Amino acid sequence: MAAVSQPGTPRLLRALNDRAALELLLARGPLTRSQLGELTGLSKVTASQLVERLEERGLVRRVGEQAGGRGPNAQLYSVSPGSAYVVGVEVGAEQVTAACADITGAVVGRVEVSMQTENSGGVDDPVRLVHDAVVSAAAQAGAPLSAVRRIVLGTPGLVDPSSGDIVFAFNLPRWQRGLAAALRDDLHTTILFENDVNLAAVAESHLGAAREVGDFLLVWVGSGIGLAVMLGGRLHRGFSGAAGEIGYLPVPGAEIPRDVSRRVGKGAFQMVAGADAVRSVAREHGFRAPSAADAVKAAIAAGTKGGPVLDELARRLALGVAASCLVLDPPLVVLTGEVGAAGGTPLAERVQHEVAAISPVAPRVVVTGVSDEPVLRGALLTALDTVRDEVFGSTVD
Repeated sequence: MAAVSQPGTPRLLRALNDRAALELLLARGPLTRSQLGELTGLSKVTASQLVERLEERGLVRRVGEQAGGRGPNAQLYSVSPGSAYVVGVEVGAEQVTAACADITGAVVGRVEVSMQTENSGGVDDPVRLVHDAVVSAAAQAGAPLSAVRRIVLGTPGLVDPSSGDIVFAFNLPRWQRGLAAALRDDLHTTILFENDVNLAAVAESHLGAAREVGDFLLVWVGSGIGLAVMLGGRLHRGFSGAAGEIGYLPVPGAEIPRDVSRRVGKGAFQMVAGADAVRSVAREHGFRAPSAADAVKAAIAAGTKGGPVLDELARRLALGVAASCLVLDPPLVVLTGEVGAAGGTPLAERVQHEVAAISPVAPRVVVTGVSDEPVLRGALLTALDTVRDEVFGSTVD
């Protein structure tokens, strides 16, 4: 019987080889044609054809020469930074921070816009606020807005997993459903909202303490308390996007609020272990500071005198951590947020001990490995993952 032809197979192989070469150039570049051939297992002729194809499409560029033995020097190639751009945006209570990165991941533009500035329209006009931040970051990067392939915004509160739109953003009353569509119409590109704690977990999995860990929980302890769940290397958002809203977890030591669907007031776990509770515990032991994070730092600096503050905080945090771990049984829990990061290893070790003492699970508890703008970094990484798929996956006509 004659063999059945497989139309499209050469095209698919070329696309796979192109993608492998581009990934190698990102991770190990710049490289010569010969080096790309050796690393991908391609012949010299095929590797040369691949480089020519990618260079014609503007995806790679010559960046220098490598001296060799006899004959002319070999050309070095790298991924063209300007082949695509992304913008990550972190929305806070007081300001919006936007960063523009090229396709290599290098941040080439960054701006901060106050929520209250007259030019931004203030919190009453979130479209104008985000527009100004994104346009300014792209302009600083020297990137035309048409080259920005994706914008990812990290926001507190709930994001609908099916639509990618905001359901409710705490402390931001004008950030509601329909904002994603309004921003798409305004900026003419793909807009994605994501919960800020989820984005911090993305950064942690790429850059921090959870690298190469498929299953882990990230607990954000700051002005609010939140949880991100990573299972099999993928975020678990839940049916309505509320997975991880552990501030509402019913725990001993606080009144359980009713009618929380109206999203008013604080949940029980928030009242027990949030920033206000941390400051209160610190004051009871003689530590007064302008913020909860400063109070925790002061307790650590005080040595044994500050131990009771950390012990009590660990006991409180363990209530929420243990409850979450009993459901998911992860090998790792990462503490982050202003308070979690300030507590460092002394707090993480105490939480680990308390969780093991009150539950049959004993995950390793560590402090974050991403100390600088984890939400913004997570937004950029999320945008880059998708855009690289789009750009690197469409190299063959």
